[in-house]
Amino acid sequence: MKLRFPESEIQQWAERYKSGTTEAGFIEIRSKVQEQGYLDKKLLKRVAHWKSPRRAGLIERNDDDYVKEITSWSFGATSERARIRVLRLLDGVGWPTASAILHLFHRDPYPILDFRALWSIRLETYRYSSSFWSDYTYFCRDIASRNQIDMRTLDKALWQYSKENQ
Repeated sequence: MKLRFPESEIQQWAERYKSGTTEAGFIEIRSKVQEQGYLDKKLLKRVAHWKSPRRAGLIERNDDDYVKEITSWSFGATSERARIRVLRLLDGVGWPTASAILHLFHRDPYPILDFRALWSIRLETYRYSSSFWSDYTYFCRDIASRNQIDMRTLDKALWQYSKENQ
């Protein structure tokens, strides 16, 4: 994994990213979700629709108690692998949506799995797996730490660079 652009340009690319109202709404309630320790079905549907509209309808198959239990377990897990894998037990939640849930609401920094972001780090072919997720997460955390930026800034930069250059 290697950025297609210099790390010194991360902030510039992130600033070009146009945030939608849905995304801003998630950021506004982040601390509330962290305090309660879980997502409810209504919020899960919003996240799923934001990240993967084609699969979002599958969220209806989950009942609210199940959503709360699974997301609570994920947010409380100490294992990186468990945090993402347990979210995938929810109908309609694949690797990208699970990564978005962690990115938006977990206390630890997580990247979002997205073909645009992956292209920006020179990954054009990949297969989602626990080891892939772990490698990608640590790669992004290292870049964010080294550049003293939050994960949201890095994620926006990766996405925007691809949008304009892919």
